[in-house]
Amino acid sequence: MTDLLTVDALKVHFFTQSGVAPAIDGIDFAIRPRETLGLVGESGSGKTMASLAVLRLVPPPARIVGGSLRFRGHDLLALDATAMRGLRGKSIAMIFQNPAFSLNPILSVGAQLIEILRWHERVSRTAARDRAAELLRLVGIADPLHRLRQFPHELSGGMKQRICIARALLCNPALILADEPTTNLDVTIQAQILDLLEELRERLHMAMLLVSHDMGLVARMAHRITVVYAGRTCETADVRSIFHAPLHPYTRALLDSTPRVDHDYGHEAHPTLRTIGGRIPNLAAPPSGCRFHPRCPEATAECAQLRPEPIQVAPGHIVSCLKRGSPGVPNAGLPTLGVPDAGLPTMELPAVGLAAMGAPPVDPTA
Repeated sequence: MTDLLTVDALKVHFFTQSGVAPAIDGIDFAIRPRETLGLVGESGSGKTMASLAVLRLVPPPARIVGGSLRFRGHDLLALDATAMRGLRGKSIAMIFQNPAFSLNPILSVGAQLIEILRWHERVSRTAARDRAAELLRLVGIADPLHRLRQFPHELSGGMKQRICIARALLCNPALILADEPTTNLDVTIQAQILDLLEELRERLHMAMLLVSHDMGLVARMAHRITVVYAGRTCETADVRSIFHAPLHPYTRALLDSTPRVDHDYGHEAHPTLRTIGGRIPNLAAPPSGCRFHPRCPEATAECAQLRPEPIQVAPGHIVSCLKRGSPGVPNAGLPTLGVPDAGLPTMELPAVGLAAMGAPPVDPTA
């Protein structure tokens, strides 16, 4: 099956006055039509930045400095600003992490949804309003015409998230990027949102990139999982392989630190939940070699010297670990401050294009 989206060796660096921080330094993943791929890792692993890079919405001073992004066979990094604006929200849409921040507080819900639809499609305001109301019904919002007249501050957190999901579905996109879609919601609302996303994905035949740090959530929702750490890919496999036969030490550590309902902690003399020692590295000065080696129980001197490259150990199961047979290469040097983006275009993001995705305008010169 041909991949819908392919991200290969993606690199996003932050160019600051104090130096270059390689926030993403070689993330790879692919999404097939109609599937859900879980992108998993601790906070600061680069999950959100990778999803923003797909839409070329990385915030300054970050720049995409390497790798490739291909959607339906087209190179997204080669598209001009006009083509990207036509793609954002129409073919690829995003559900941002915090609905309270991604909705404009001074515009009604209806004004925001109607603007997006009329930007991408030639429809009348009445037709756009009817389509917006239809989608609010689809995501389980009662009395949609009344809700369209309301402002974000008049809505609950769960209601705002449902509106953000409806906003992403306005133009029937082929791919949804869901960045922590249940953050800041209580447990019962989380379950409702997850059920809704899965139902809509199946009904509308969409693919989804599900960004999360919650292993239980991706176990429930995803078909395949990519585990990332400190801006690099550790392991990719189907859900069963990740949970029953993980190969990378970081994947194992994530699973060991997750509470399990099938484990009887009460019969342990001193019941404890394992933790991952240390903390995620400062990416302004990342460790050499494998970035997980300072926290890895299996690390050797070689792990601090060589960067592991991905290797396929079984059909569909890819891992980057020297202990699992990955080839090792010396670390490449970082670009110096002020070096152009390796031939990649500098992206100016007009406010209307960002509004169509529900994100606040960004000043490229800031």
